[in-house]
Amino acid sequence: MTNPFEIRRLGPCLIPSPLKLRAGPGARHFVDDGERVLCNIEVMEGEEEIHSSERGVLEKAGPRENIFFPPGRVHAAIVTCGGLCPGLNDVVRSIVMTLYEQYGVTNVSGVRYGYRGLLPDAPWSLMKLDPTVVAHIHRAGGTILGTARGGGERTKDIVDTLQRQGIDVLFTIGGDGTQRGAALIADEIQARGLPIAVVGVPKTIDNDLSFVEKSFGFETAVSEALRAVDGAHTEAADSVNGVGLVKVMGRDSGFIAAHTALASNDVDFVLIPEVPFDIEGEGGFLWHLEARVRDSGHAMVLVAEGAGQSYVEMEGYDAGGNKKLGDIGVYLRKAIEKHFAERGLEISMKYIDPSYMVRSLPACASDSIYCARLGANAVHAAMAGRTACLVGRVNNRLVHVPIGGASARRNRVDPDGPLWRDVVSDTGQPALLKAASAP
Repeated sequence: MTNPFEIRRLGPCLIPSPLKLRAGPGARHFVDDGERVLCNIEVMEGEEEIHSSERGVLEKAGPRENIFFPPGRVHAAIVTCGGLCPGLNDVVRSIVMTLYEQYGVTNVSGVRYGYRGLLPDAPWSLMKLDPTVVAHIHRAGGTILGTARGGGERTKDIVDTLQRQGIDVLFTIGGDGTQRGAALIADEIQARGLPIAVVGVPKTIDNDLSFVEKSFGFETAVSEALRAVDGAHTEAADSVNGVGLVKVMGRDSGFIAAHTALASNDVDFVLIPEVPFDIEGEGGFLWHLEARVRDSGHAMVLVAEGAGQSYVEMEGYDAGGNKKLGDIGVYLRKAIEKHFAERGLEISMKYIDPSYMVRSLPACASDSIYCARLGANAVHAAMAGRTACLVGRVNNRLVHVPIGGASARRNRVDPDGPLWRDVVSDTGQPALLKAASAP
């Protein structure tokens, strides 16, 4: 049976790794090429003997004893694309330090402003990166390289630039759009028969890439969103009929909202893209919100930016091909104020949108550690000749995932799954906010 998670290789690894790893009794610092991680580890009683190929197996990440590229000849480049996310500088730093300190690769370049920096008409030169340049960048938010959307569709032009600049390895740090572009770049490289590796590091603050159980920046986003919720809840609880409303990121997936609600324990309603809801009518959101305010004197609402888009107008597309969402936060604020005014019920409305504050923060400790490991293992993968893959975590193991598989569809909150079940239980909200007259 063909393994859908098979990782593309540039060729045989014939060069001994320069890594000086401590040896000792029973020590196994290098990863064997045959080591795999099961993708689906849950079983029903009586099904324990199902063959691993039916569960999906992923190649384990880590340093190999033999590598593909001769380190002294390698020119590596790093690009950060899309929106900002906590931890971008941490990943850049980790890649540079691993290349320099472990492999002796000293020709490392940073690409300015996403894929647009690899186009032939780009006004920006490549940035020289070394340990001195990146030593302290992890303490700052954003990305030292700058970032932008768009440009990834000009695949042939980008590969022309890689050839012209003599780049052997390209590290792509970005979300699903970035990695779709990376997959096309890797395919064009393969069609030209070039020995250039393309390895991705998944960056999506929404935590919505398939086959990657956690993307960097997510925990920082939840921590900062929790601060906003705490502030809005305090304001609401200390006011007459206070209503706190916080909008968090989550274009297609409500993971930030769901995890923030569970961390807070003060949220009464969570609205996410995966669970449709009615705003008006008996049994709808406003009906339940009014009942909550009348019973408790205040209420706290948390909404993901992609929720309730049927109520607002889309505002076109950005340069990366992403829909520009309508502002559900502002819409809900107005709808809540109108609803209570029509009923002659005084409220004190507090609306907070911390989105850009969250995106631009430095990574928290746990995200920073995760970034360091992702960056290092991306280097190990590239030096061993892996390409068209990204490094992610599955079942608490770092693995190689084909870029095409990870970016083909988004990971979403399952409305019938345990996470949403726990959110509904914690908030006390109805499983469905549907008006009685709705089908």
